[in-house]
Amino acid sequence: MKCTVAIVFAALFAVVLAAPAPDAEAQILRLESDVQPEGYNFALETSDGKKHEEQGQLKNVGTEQEAIVVRGSYSFVADDGQTYTVNYIADENGFQPEGAHLPNVPIGN
Repeated sequence: MKCTVAIVFAALFAVVLAAPAPDAEAQILRLESDVQPEGYNFALETSDGKKHEEQGQLKNVGTEQEAIVVRGSYSFVADDGQTYTVNYIADENGFQPEGAHLPNVPIGN
């Protein structure tokens, strides 16, 4: 599972860095990363207004129920000039994003 944390982090980081810049090359203003055996966190901020922060933590370590819980947020400046922010959690209940621009749909049982 420890290897999984590193793989998940590397994949997410690669996706963020691989995203094409619309008109110009964005410069990295801030890049922080800390990967530990039972969790990770990173922060990325670019000159085009994008920000992404995330923390992942293993829970129930060493048991059959071992899982990773990820919390984070990202923001970007859209074509309309507005900055949009998404806060999220991903755990055993799936990916759960929240944002002022996202519909709030109640989940039924």
